[in-house]
Parts: sequence; C-alpha cells; structure tokens
Amino acid sequence: MANVVELLNSRPSQTDAAVAKPIGAVVLVGAGPGDPELLTRKAQAAILAADIVFYDELVSAEIMAEIPTRIARVYVGKRHGTVSIDQADIIEGVITAVMAGKRVVRLKGGDPMIFGRGGEEIEALSAAGIEVSVVPGITAATGAASSTGIPLTHRDHAAQVTILTGTRRDGSLSDVRGLAGEGKTLIIYMAIRRTAEVAAALRADGVPGDLPVAIVENATRPNERTIKVTVDTLAETVVREAVQSPALLIVGHVAAVSSAIVRSTAAGEFGGIPSAHFATVRT
Repeated sequence: MANVVELLNSRPSQTDAAVAKPIGAVVLVGAGPGDPELLTRKAQAAILAADIVFYDELVSAEIMAEIPTRIARVYVGKRHGTVSIDQADIIEGVITAVMAGKRVVRLKGGDPMIFGRGGEEIEALSAAGIEVSVVPGITAATGAASSTGIPLTHRDHAAQVTILTGTRRDGSLSDVRGLAGEGKTLIIYMAIRRTAEVAAALRADGVPGDLPVAIVENATRPNERTIKVTVDTLAETVVREAVQSPALLIVGHVAAVSSAIVRSTAAGEFGGIPSAHFATVRT
C-alpha cells in the first residue's frame, strides 16, 4: 500500500517527541453497528490516541466524522460488487504504519471478533512480531435487537441464539440445518443477496413457511428500517423493497414480538443527554 507510506511521511506522529523507536503495536477497535453513541469509552480513547486509522466499509460516516482531522485515515473497506483491497495488502499497510512508529487503530464495524476477521488479522500481525490488543464493539445483532425492540431471547419463544454468516469462505451458503424453529432464534449476517437460497434451505430443513423473519437494514443508524416477513415471503420482499446491506435477518418467533420501542423525538434531556439519543418505552 504505497499510499500509506506517502501518508505517513506527510504527518507527524503523536509519539515522535517521546519515543525514538517504533511502538510495534496496533489496536483492533470495534466501532459498533453505526450509531456513534454506541462507541465504548475505550474505543473512543484508542481512536483519539491514534496517528492513523485503517477503517472498514461498515464503519458509519457519522463515526468517521467525529475523528479529528489530525488523525490520518486509510479506507480498506470490502463490499460486494466493487473492487476491494486484498486482505494481505491491508495487513502490509498496517505493518508499515506500525514499523514507522505510528499508533495504529484498525477500526471495524460491529465487533472485531464476530465476523470481523479479527482472528485472522491478529494471527498475521503476531506472526510479524507486532503486539495486538482488541477493543470490543457492539455487534449488529444486539444493536438491532435494542433499536428495534426485537428480543433475541424470550422465555416464551427462544432459549437459544445462533449467529451465522450467510456465506462461507468458499462462497457457499452456510449450513442452517437445525438452527431455526421452535425455541430458537437464528440471526444471519451478510446474506441479503441470497435470501432465496436461505429460505429454500430453511424450508428443506422442515422450517415452516410462516415462521416469522425480521429484516433489519442499517441497524441503529438514522436510516434504520425493519420489515417483518415470513420465511416464504422473505426473498420477494427483499427484492420488492430493494433492501441493501448492511442488513441482517432475525429468524424465529421472536421476530413477531410486538415492539414497544420507539425512538424519542420529544424535547428534553435525561441525565444531561438529549432525549433523541435514547429509545423510550411506550406506556
């Protein structure tokens, strides 16, 4: 990543005055599902202490807008249907920055250790002799549950939760057998372009066609959208409603639980924080 070298040479490090040699460390930081208010304090501290941030596609524009301009940024996102940066090149860029004595944050949507390639990047960086630490983030499943009011567990409906990626490394559909049905909640990430296959696989496993499904698009973001469907109507609805990623599927009876959560738009504050930042329960 030649542009990384150029960028590094153009910006002084926050640590140059205090440290005469490279730090040799990088922090993997979970940015959460999109709402900047859901960043942890530790995530914010790591970002503000960084010299350079390598950020993914799923890190929201709202979060990126809050990063001071003194901190260099390198986009290393991957998105279906577009030219993406190779994973090896991302690692090379991070190593180059760390060896140049920069404080590096590898900023990832959601949680780095849940479908964020955190394990792969830790292995690669450790093999290069670089110390790695991880700051967790709120994963899309729990962010979506809280913002939509759909419980992932419920004593009347689900005592088991499975989080699944829709696509394996080889491009095949992940195996859904035994993961959905009575007493279970199945959450599927990265499958919005193959919902017909998902529905067919569920039906082939004996899952009833009328089992509820919630499609949650842009969870926790200002443009969040939730569409309630069933296994049988899932694929046609995604096409008709032009659902786009990031989106996830919540499969199970919990998806039909009536939500009492609304986004507050009333004036006023709670605990010194504007009420617009909170979900409130309708009474």
